[in-house]
This record gives sequence, C-alpha cells and structure tokens, in this order.
Amino acid sequence: MADPDEARLREIGDQHGVPHRYRTAEEMLAKEKLDVVSVCTPNKFHAPLTIAALKAGAHVLCEKPMAMNTAEAQQMLAASREAGKRIMINFSYRFDPKARALKSQVDSGALGEIYFARSAWHRRRGLPGFGGWFGQKELAGGGPLIDLGVHRIDLALWLMGYPKPVWVLASTYNPIGTRLAKEQGKKFDVEDMAVGLVKFANGTTLAVEASWAANIAEQELMETRLFGTKGGGVHRNLREGYEFESEIFVERDGYHYDMKLHHPPGPPLNNQFHHFVESIVTDTPHIATGEDGLIVMELLDAIYASAASGKPIEIR
Repeated sequence: MADPDEARLREIGDQHGVPHRYRTAEEMLAKEKLDVVSVCTPNKFHAPLTIAALKAGAHVLCEKPMAMNTAEAQQMLAASREAGKRIMINFSYRFDPKARALKSQVDSGALGEIYFARSAWHRRRGLPGFGGWFGQKELAGGGPLIDLGVHRIDLALWLMGYPKPVWVLASTYNPIGTRLAKEQGKKFDVEDMAVGLVKFANGTTLAVEASWAANIAEQELMETRLFGTKGGGVHRNLREGYEFESEIFVERDGYHYDMKLHHPPGPPLNNQFHHFVESIVTDTPHIATGEDGLIVMELLDAIYASAASGKPIEIR
C-alpha cells in the first residue's frame, strides 16, 4: 500500500498486516508487480494514478467520481484500452441487495417503460472533513454533486438501463456552507447543494438533487424513485442511516399493490471488491465499467456548466 501520510500508512498497514509500504504510489508501482490497484485518493489524483497503474500493467478499481472532468475520464479509458486492462468505478450502491432486487423488477418489465425518475441524497448538516479537501474545488472538482450525487445518478441510470443523456438544466447553491466556513475560518469554495434536470434521447427525464447542508427534517435522506407505465419503484434509506429498502407500486385488476422487495433472484453478489477480482480471475465482464463512469462524468460536467451559465447544456 501507498500513502503520503506516514501515520496513516503505519496505522492501516499494521491493522491489515501489509508488509510492503510506500510513501508514493509511483514508487510502489515501480517496485511491485501488481495485478490490481485500488485508487482511493482525493478526486484530483484519480486520473493520473489510474493511468500510471494501467501503464504498469494493473487493473484498476477507482473510487467515484471517475475523474475531475470528462476529458480526464476519456484519457483513463484510452489508457485502459491501450494497456488491455480493466477499469471499474466504485459505484457501490449497485451492490446493495435491495437495489439489485429493484433492478430485477425493472428488467423483468414489471414497471413497464420508465419515463421519469428522481434521485436525491440530502444531508441536514453533513459537510465531510469540513475545511479539508472535500470543500476545495482544486482537489475535489465540486461539492455534494460530485461526492454524493454521483452515487444516486449512477444508481438511477443503472436502474433505467443507462439511457443516452442529451441535455441538462441545473443550479447550484452554497449559502449554508459559505456561512459556516466564514464563521469557522475554513476553506470552502464549492456548492453545498446542486439540483438538475436531465433529458434523455428516449424521452425519459431524471431529476437530480444533492446537498451537504439543507434545512430538512432528516439528518440523511437518500431516495431514488422510478415512474413507469405499469408501475413505480423506490430505493431509499431507513431511519436516516445506511440501511435500505426497495418497494414497487403496481396496479393489477383494478387494485393497487405496494410490494416490499427483500432479495434479488439468483445467487448473492459479493461486494464490489470481490466482484472485481472474481471477474478478472474468471475473465468475465464486471459491472460499473469505465464507460459508465464516463457517462456519469459527462452529466456532472453538464450540471456544473449549466449552473454556471444559467442555461441548458447540450450533451453530444
């Protein structure tokens, strides 16, 4: 493992019994023959470290967001293809059993054609590491949209079958984060809330919401809703925490049914780390590909661009 923070390198290395430790990723890649690299750094370093790992002959599991912008994501994909190595993006909510159960219902046609979706992640006051890299545009690229919204955007797109986005209209705000930063003498130059409307080539619309600081009742609210021609569905958190449930809402023979989903069909899916390694070992496709990450990155860029310009942004 590699980490420039010597104390953390020692603590985590001792905790997991990691024998080979380096202060820089570059030194690690030069001295070790690695099969897989996990890139879990501030967003600014995702692209350069991923590209370096690919060139060193390793597959890469990269934390979300894929990169700081679309151009970097495209460079990462190009490096992956040139090296013949994989990139997977850690869109972890795809691995939640309740999300997978909802996905199975969508894929079976139980909801019909999805024509609208709403995906949100709000916090009442949840600015991560306030004053640290999360609140600095130079290191993070943005605020809650690129930190939290990226998860709910991918989850919605995955449930909807990843339709092609064609335009975005969005706004960002930062009244609460800016006030708190001024009061506490912290550095903060990103949004504390972002909202966006995405139109897809197939006519579907997605509303996106993400905030680190909002005047709401819940400490943490996560919800992705689907509206279909035959039924609707929702994936949401319980008790303002990180336990989830999924439901579908359908009409049959004139009756309305609300059905809670428990487990998806088929064998259980391991977490994202096991899944990536298993897909490499067995030479089978993995989910949450770099191509998916690029589409999400294009949406993030378009949302920020629309918010900055006050106009709709076309995605080509």
